[in-house]
Amino acid sequence: MSYVDGFVIAVPKANLDDYKKLANTAGPIWMEHGALSYVECIGDDVPYGELTSFPRAVQAKDDEIVIFAWVVYESRQSRDAVMAKVMADERLKMDWSAMPFDGKRMIFGGFQPFIGL
Repeated sequence: MSYVDGFVIAVPKANLDDYKKLANTAGPIWMEHGALSYVECIGDDVPYGELTSFPRAVQAKDDEIVIFAWVVYESRQSRDAVMAKVMADERLKMDWSAMPFDGKRMIFGGFQPFIGL
């Protein structure tokens, strides 16, 4: 079965166009290196929960929007190989302090699907 990397970040609304540009650069590079699918979503119905929520998880401020993204790979082994290539790709070398979001509040992880319909 496939393998999925998931990401949740808070992007300042003023930086949304810059983030979209970054995602439109990164997505094709992930695909070129072997990802099966690359998806970026803008939060549309993500209320701030009393105890837990997507905005709480990334400490989203009033002027920020939540982005939910995932990348699908053939397997965990494939993901590890793809990620090594992506991280070494010169087209994605950038100054993390100049990113259009606060990387310290990004949540990410790898997931092994147990059902796929």
